[in-house]
Amino acid sequence: MSRPATRVLALLELLQDRGLVSAGELAGRLGVDPRAVRRYVTALRELEIPVESVRGRYGGYRLARGYRLPPLMLGDDEAVAVAIALAAAGEREKTGEPSATDRALLKLNRLLPGALRERVMMLLATTGATAAGALTPDPDLALILAAAVHGHRTVRIEHARGVRDVDPYGLVVHSRRWYLVGHDHLRGDLRVFRLDRIADAAELPRRFSPPSGVDPVEHVLRTLTLGAWTHRTEVWLDTDPDTARARLPVTFGELHLCPEGGVLLVSGAEDLPAMARLLTGLPWRFTIRSPPALVAALAEHTTALTEALVRSREARP
Repeated sequence: MSRPATRVLALLELLQDRGLVSAGELAGRLGVDPRAVRRYVTALRELEIPVESVRGRYGGYRLARGYRLPPLMLGDDEAVAVAIALAAAGEREKTGEPSATDRALLKLNRLLPGALRERVMMLLATTGATAAGALTPDPDLALILAAAVHGHRTVRIEHARGVRDVDPYGLVVHSRRWYLVGHDHLRGDLRVFRLDRIADAAELPRRFSPPSGVDPVEHVLRTLTLGAWTHRTEVWLDTDPDTARARLPVTFGELHLCPEGGVLLVSGAEDLPAMARLLTGLPWRFTIRSPPALVAALAEHTTALTEALVRSREARP
């Protein structure tokens, strides 16, 4: 969006919030001269937004009395997509002051029709994100599950693994996928369900009390890191936790401080040779503690690297 267009929208926001505002104050707030303010006022009038000019010492510009912007005409899917995109942007900003994303969410909250506004803000309040750039989920499904999380109501989901009754604790966005975390009545345990594998969901009359100490985001990360892999690996790294976490993605594994120094990387792997290749790319000394098969995979990789080094030296002129 061009800067003039941005300033026109900013002018409209000022007039809505402040009522009568002098031309000098508007120019100062927008960072332009009074002539530019007059051009922006003309642009608003061309959009059939009634901006009145008030003459005199205390004059300025204001919106016509009784004028209100109509509700923002977004469908449920569009509103969910906009809200989630803004929320994901907010995860990246991490500033101490209200950001542009915060202000945009406030505007969205004010302009959406009442019923949809409540459902979208409920979705934002019940969703945790580990990273930005998430794919937009099915809007009806996401809104139903968010309402159930917020209202502490059991839901019946039609999942790829069958129909399940779940006490939903939270929604989590990770690596562009959406997950529902909750107590699975069939398994009697805390489970993670991908939303793209849920065909439908409906609230049940039953209410529940969420247990204390359950963090949906941490549970998803732990499940994806350790619970879904064939091999559990433990590798000692000659570094400190802060340095390791800054270098390694969250899903690479759990880090535990070792009493003797260094950190223990506890992870999961489906392909041990691939894990061995990843380890040789780390900038620290390391020791594989388990499993022995990972040591064997590292030995094979080291042999291949040594052979490549020998060939490379022999090929030099």
